Amino acid sequence: MNKPRLRLPAEWEQQAAILIAWPHKDTDWDYILDEVEKCYMEVAEAITTNEDLIIVSPHIDLLKEKLSHLPQNRIHLYQMPTNDTWARDFGPISVISDGVPALYDFKFNAWGLKFAACHDNCINSNLFHQGTFNCKLVNRLNFVLEGGSIESDGHGTLLTTAECLLSPNRNGEFSKQDIEAYLSQQFGLSNIIWLNHGYLEGDDTDSHIDTLARLCPNATILYVGCDNPGDSHFTELKLMEKELMQAVDAQGKHFRCIKLPFPDPIYDENGLRLPATYANFLVTNSQVLVPIYGQPDKDAKALKIIESVFTERKVIGIDCRPLIKQHGSLHCITMQLITGTI
Repeated sequence: MNKPRLRLPAEWEQQAAILIAWPHKDTDWDYILDEVEKCYMEVAEAITTNEDLIIVSPHIDLLKEKLSHLPQNRIHLYQMPTNDTWARDFGPISVISDGVPALYDFKFNAWGLKFAACHDNCINSNLFHQGTFNCKLVNRLNFVLEGGSIESDGHGTLLTTAECLLSPNRNGEFSKQDIEAYLSQQFGLSNIIWLNHGYLEGDDTDSHIDTLARLCPNATILYVGCDNPGDSHFTELKLMEKELMQAVDAQGKHFRCIKLPFPDPIYDENGLRLPATYANFLVTNSQVLVPIYGQPDKDAKALKIIESVFTERKVIGIDCRPLIKQHGSLHCITMQLITGTI
């Protein structure tokens, strides 16, 4: 029997829906629940203008009223317990096997056992058993993998960070070579780019790639840059920039690398820096939702750069200052499901 032809689609390929988990009083959002719900509502309003939105929550009756002004044919509510709201990392990963869409359910252990994940690790199977998916949900729970840790160009190249994927609290029994072989087999990859540098202060994920550098159409990479030698990120992000400039795609061609501005520092109430980044944008079928941080000049510059890369999509800024208070941003709270999966 021939092995199936596998492909890991790029985020900008056609989608059926976006998955999110709504914040509630029993999550870490409780202390700023009104503030963060306003941000989630902006995201939901933008997505449902032309794409379906799957929402999981233990409190869907409350949500029905809050979301009553949105197009109801676009909203799909599913009741289930949740620990938190980082759908990018517990959500299913879309693949194409012999031309047929499928969803992979990897193990989620809350970024190397940092937090509770007992409910979030069951969300994909709960959705499957509630009839959400119109495709196979493939059990890959023997391997820890978060969606925010990988970027695909849809043509056999995967971009990731060594800091995250080689974390001993994720798949510590596997070597780098083991992980390369596993990912290549599962996703049909022919080229894996490992970044050994780059981080954001306040990031709980061990340097998820979606906070640092993003694969984009036409062999382009948008990445976070830092031009201030006095900033703690300067050296690491310069080294990351050099790695990206040297990277090649599956055909051996260098990428066009475009630097995004680095937001001015934002601190929490304890004086700790929060991981603000413009790289954490979400690509939907007709829009790119970009996190902004109340910094008019830098926000506008980031939006303009992203607009120049995603020329056929409307670029929309969403104020994500509430999200970074829990150390994530816009891409982190969403997961796209490709056409044919629901």
